[in-house]
Amino acid sequence: MTDNIQITKDSIEQTYCLLHQKWRIYLHSTMEWQKDDIEYAVAQYVESMNKALYTALSAGNDRFLLSHTTFASDMPKAVETLEHMMAQEQP
Repeated sequence: MTDNIQITKDSIEQTYCLLHQKWRIYLHSTMEWQKDDIEYAVAQYVESMNKALYTALSAGNDRFLLSHTTFASDMPKAVETLEHMMAQEQP
């Protein structure tokens, strides 16, 4: 954890819902403007998301989910990591 900020179950689920939805649309989109809009929306979300969760997802990469050149490879990693985190939360 960074700066004593905890990663809550709610923050994991909220982030998963947003990224999973955006990734599915991005993956199947044939419109570059739509992909750009998704990248922008995700970048905006990253700015306000739980900092400890972002640190866990990014593994120290401060451009994770923020770089146009790596966005398409970052998104499935983020979704998969969040899926694993949610599975660990199950009783």
